[in-house]
Amino acid sequence: MRYFVKLAYNGTHYHGWQYQPNAASVQETMNKAFSILLNAPVELMGAGRTDTGVHAREMFAHFDFGNSFDIPNMIHKLNSFLPKDISIFDIIPVHPEAHARFDASKRTYEYHINTFKDVFYQDGSWYYHQPLDMDLMNQAAEKLLKYTDFQCFSKVNTDVNTFNCAVTEAYWKQMDNQLIFTISADRFLRNMVRAIVGTLVNVGLHKIDLKGFVQIIESKDRNKAGFSVPAHGLYLTKIDYKYIPK
Repeated sequence: MRYFVKLAYNGTHYHGWQYQPNAASVQETMNKAFSILLNAPVELMGAGRTDTGVHAREMFAHFDFGNSFDIPNMIHKLNSFLPKDISIFDIIPVHPEAHARFDASKRTYEYHINTFKDVFYQDGSWYYHQPLDMDLMNQAAEKLLKYTDFQCFSKVNTDVNTFNCAVTEAYWKQMDNQLIFTISADRFLRNMVRAIVGTLVNVGLHKIDLKGFVQIIESKDRNKAGFSVPAHGLYLTKIDYKYIPK
């Protein structure tokens, strides 16, 4: 039987989702917990990677297990057994061919900037005090929807077959002292969101105009784009599937 797991994690103390031989990862921590509580080897496949320090408010993974088990009881046991920075929301039986990564139709990320030093939110947002032109940043973000090749925002030497992504929304909003960037696409390249945010910040500082932003996208050159903002302000917030109940 195949199961999907809906979970969340604070990525502060992890080197991303994916297993790392010499560093703590969310995947390894989850594998150990499931294997111990189900008394059998369990390997979870995640919906995607998150980099070191990146958080997930909604993440999915799948695993196979031959025997039936009490799902509500297992969720309770996992949440008691796992460290405080990983939470299990649900375990969902799915058809045997369902795949957490390949069947995802859309992923949504948020990036959080604090405009003042919030001592209670230092691990969850980037403190940046310089004033930013939000209107211009939103005009630039809207340009992303007109393109599909985002090589200029990809980490160099990345082993991918294509740099094409279908971005369906990209916008900034302000909530009190927080600036929040939301972006959705069918897929994302490594470091893509953090590089986009860094470039948009340069737009907000009037270091890059709208024409220059478009030229960066069309250049396909990572060296022409802006800096990568710190990982701790980035959240994977939603993954869409056609067949997964929410």
